[in-house]
Amino acid sequence: MSGSSFGMPPSSIVDGFRMPHVFSAESFHSARQYLPRPDDVFIITYPKCGTTWAQQIIALIYKLGEPCESNTELLGDFPFLELRGAKSAENMSRPGAIKTHLPFNLAPWSEQAKYIHIARNPKDCCVSYYYHHQSHVFTGTFDDFFEMFLSGDINFGDYFDHLLSWYEHRNDPNVLFLTYEEMKENPEVAVLKIAEFIDDKKYAEPLKTYSEKLNNVVKYSSFQHMKKVVNKGVDVKSNKSSGEKLSGEITNTSNQGKETDKEKQNKSHMARLVRKGIVGDWRSHFSTEQSERLKKKFVERTKGTEIANIWKKYM
Repeated sequence: MSGSSFGMPPSSIVDGFRMPHVFSAESFHSARQYLPRPDDVFIITYPKCGTTWAQQIIALIYKLGEPCESNTELLGDFPFLELRGAKSAENMSRPGAIKTHLPFNLAPWSEQAKYIHIARNPKDCCVSYYYHHQSHVFTGTFDDFFEMFLSGDINFGDYFDHLLSWYEHRNDPNVLFLTYEEMKENPEVAVLKIAEFIDDKKYAEPLKTYSEKLNNVVKYSSFQHMKKVVNKGVDVKSNKSSGEKLSGEITNTSNQGKETDKEKQNKSHMARLVRKGIVGDWRSHFSTEQSERLKKKFVERTKGTEIANIWKKYM
């Protein structure tokens, strides 16, 4: 079943890997040839598995809880490797992070770099990915999209191919394997795991020592806060005078002149990236048959691994 039947734009298929048509072969090849630096941190996800959330968390960890100043800040700070190519990673502000949806066999690898992989249960991933497509030009139903997702004939390839490729490296010393669900259940623990993994002394210790800093990371990376920023088109300002607490004051920018086309575009893009952020949304979308079919594929593809135990209560 072709996505183009439902108004989807043509895909780019480069070296057998399917991506949205805006991803050029040149950028894809450049991404694959990128030579990771020792201070590189990669955010690795299949689409709609917590990419933007992880970006926000890491941005806040680097700033020790000081909120980002605008709803477009993290979009510029974290290059999307296969979309923008190697130069975007080479020229990005540091400390920073590089995001990619590439499976392990296609991603640039170095034992010196650090890779944070976030996995989400396939049922919720499918629902979120459907809404992401719908917010573009997809005109099909959820049932139509479900068939595409189940077949793996979809942008960024088969969900299970991606998951298994990185799961095999979960115990590598330079890989941190997290699940979306554990991050939702205990965000404080997840934040500290990420901070310890990036640089324990520089980032984790201050967050452990000063509870306010940790609380700010959790607060300003919450979906409630991120959604509020996106929907209202606001700037988040902090009091930067020495010794004063971060105020987290939210200032509406609507009175500061009309939004530019770029600002509107960024706001629209962010709205697509931050939708619900909940666990179990699939239950209001999947039919009994769909649930059983995806569960069957899940069992078949993850046989011989511990993955089934990870999402036992979510599937």
